[in-house]
This record gives sequence, structure tokens and C-alpha cells, in this order.
Amino acid sequence: MGITKTIGFSIETNEMADILKALGHPARIAIIEYLLKVDSCICGDIVNELPLAQPTISQHLKELKNAGLIKGSFEGTSICYCINEEGFEKVKGFFEKTTMYIKKNNCC
Repeated sequence: MGITKTIGFSIETNEMADILKALGHPARIAIIEYLLKVDSCICGDIVNELPLAQPTISQHLKELKNAGLIKGSFEGTSICYCINEEGFEKVKGFFEKTTMYIKKNNCC
């Protein structure tokens, strides 16, 4: 998102927009689902699982990491990725707040 489009919105609003944007691609959802299933893995494991090239998966991992949804640590020459609980707590809080509002305000 360009800087001119983010001015006037709170840090939290911009952060949530970045997180939801990162989740807005099927490959990234598939990566998250895979990490939930295996707990942690290296990029090569994901390449073997998904029908995408290694550079493409690396780019998706970078987007998920920048959004705070996954984290990575070095294991030898590879990076081991796993779910970042703090990132998903933010998503959970956003949707809990949204569903509470919907349940209380049955408009339209």
C-alpha cells in the first residue's frame, strides 16, 4: 500500500490491512495450512508440497513473514519456518471484535 493511501488511518488499521492482504492469496493460505499441519519446516519442504517454483514460494514466505504471520530461524544453511502466534492473535482479535458487533447489531 502506498504511503499516501495509508495516511489518516491508525497504525493498527494499516497493520491489519497488511496482514489481511498477506492472507489474500491462495498460495499463502496453502503455506499457512501446511505449516499448521507440520508445525515447522524449511522452504524445500513447502516446494515439495505445493505446485510452485522455489523462488515463488520464497516470495510468498517473505510476504507472510513481513506481515508477522510466520517467523523463521536458521538451521544450518536453511531457514526453518513456523507460525507466528502473535500475528494470528491479532487476526483473531479483529474477527472476534467483528463477530461481536454483528451479533449485537442485526441491521440490514
